[in-house]
Amino acid sequence: MATKEPKTKKPARNATHSVAGGPKVLTEKHEIKKVKKITSPKKEKKSTRVGGEEGKVVLRIRVRAYENKILDSSVKQIIDTAMRYDAEIVGPIPLPTEIKKYTVNRASFIYKNTREQFEIRVHKRLIDIINPNPKTVEALTNLSLPSGVDIDVKML
Repeated sequence: MATKEPKTKKPARNATHSVAGGPKVLTEKHEIKKVKKITSPKKEKKSTRVGGEEGKVVLRIRVRAYENKILDSSVKQIIDTAMRYDAEIVGPIPLPTEIKKYTVNRASFIYKNTREQFEIRVHKRLIDIINPNPKTVEALTNLSLPSGVDIDVKML
């Protein structure tokens, strides 16, 4: 037969709580230490301009086209025009090619599971011209590029 162990009384809620190390009173107040936040001296804000100087003006040219050969020839034409007027050039920087895919049904009724996929690729390049003089800007605006080439110009 199984022997019965005597039942022990549970301690009252706010009385004591036995932990390895002796009984502790649950209603004790513990000190909370406040830690002072150490602040570092203010850092100087870095310039967002290319080259790191405040006085620089950057002409950012973004060129887009469906065909990469036409795009590269027009970028070369832009760079040659800027170099003719002694401009400082950064680039051309190739940006990721944007690919748009389209899936269409081959047949309208019976062959529903047969599909065709088409894609359009948009190639992009980025050119920065640092501190362009007015002659450079005028020559770039008068530049005639082939059709199918899209140009975005920003002053930073």
